Amino acid sequence: MQRDHASDIAAIIRHPSFKAAVEKLDADHDRIVEDIVTLTEIPAPPFKEDRRAAAYLEMLRAHGLEEVEQDEVGNVMGLRRGAGNGALMVVAAHLDTVFPEGTDVTVRREGTRLYAPGVGDDTRSLAVLLGFIRAMDAAGIRTRNDILFVGDVGEEGLGDLRGIRHLFTKGRYRDKIETFITVDSPQVDKIVVGGVGSKRYSVRFKGPGGHSFGAFGIVNPMYPMARAVVELGRIQVPESPRTTFCASIVGGGTSVNAIPEEAWVDIDLRSESAEELAKLDARWREIVAAAAEQENGIRSTREGAITVEIRTLGDRPAGNTPVDADIVQYATAALRANGFAPKHHASSTDANIPMSLGIPAIKIGSGGTGGRAHSLGEWIDVEKTASLSGMTASLATILAVAGFVGG
Repeated sequence: MQRDHASDIAAIIRHPSFKAAVEKLDADHDRIVEDIVTLTEIPAPPFKEDRRAAAYLEMLRAHGLEEVEQDEVGNVMGLRRGAGNGALMVVAAHLDTVFPEGTDVTVRREGTRLYAPGVGDDTRSLAVLLGFIRAMDAAGIRTRNDILFVGDVGEEGLGDLRGIRHLFTKGRYRDKIETFITVDSPQVDKIVVGGVGSKRYSVRFKGPGGHSFGAFGIVNPMYPMARAVVELGRIQVPESPRTTFCASIVGGGTSVNAIPEEAWVDIDLRSESAEELAKLDARWREIVAAAAEQENGIRSTREGAITVEIRTLGDRPAGNTPVDADIVQYATAALRANGFAPKHHASSTDANIPMSLGIPAIKIGSGGTGGRAHSLGEWIDVEKTASLSGMTASLATILAVAGFVGG
């Protein structure tokens, strides 16, 4: 029988235990803000999330979760037991930020706004998950499914989703997870149902090098690198599914009067479609090979030929969760019930991994508003009414997906 998702959400919202949970979120607002500040001011640069992970591990332990632990790659997690057959749902927020070691992460408050690098992406969500646990416990809420709350590493940049990748491929819960929600960024009206896949490379063209005058005529790796970038720019990609490419960083050479021994370019390829991403990737590799071959044919290889080395910097799988899936429909209904106009989007988040494995997964927001993510001027607004409204919608989503059975 087809589920009436809107009716299920309405029943949850009307339930006395859910109302008690929302009252706890309301009463705990200042504590949630304090947790945001505390966690934001613990640096979590790429690949160095250990200090924040240690703090969050203790927070999870203090909230009475079971099997609180840190895994081999640095994820921290704890289990809230359900009343059913042990089916497992994961609710995650990522520990890492994009900011390098040494960045000033002191939080500045102006009215209801908090300013600091990483305060919204994704530190607020970490604090909100703790608020959800307290609210559920205070209201005596029970779910059919077990819920594994996770603070994961490596979501940003070159982290390449390593935390959630490990959870689903090598972690001890890997064969038990049936649904996944990542809480990432404040805004709740955007439900991410598509995982934008990406392939990132550093492509290095190498040659013998030599004096710009004395060795003139031998192969020069700068030319095939430049030729490859120009040809990349000529690729025609579909608007739908959205597919993109970018030549991001270039380098090489030693002196203005020397033929370089190496020239390199970093490339970012993306698509909402795994098929289109594979096509773009194959075309780029053809371009690189042709550029090297052409240079070796045009100039002398008496001192050595041009060779190419392609280093993988990142590989995020594409995927999607169908809009008619229960997890999406519950999130959509929960947002509408709380006055939001939900939109379905594609993005690159921790949800990419389960989506690519065919496991129902979405990204939702932590409540309130924010801006300038990934900049030193990042901010969030912790105004209570808007924050509580967003948290209420997200909590209703989590409980519906986990199988709410009351208090």
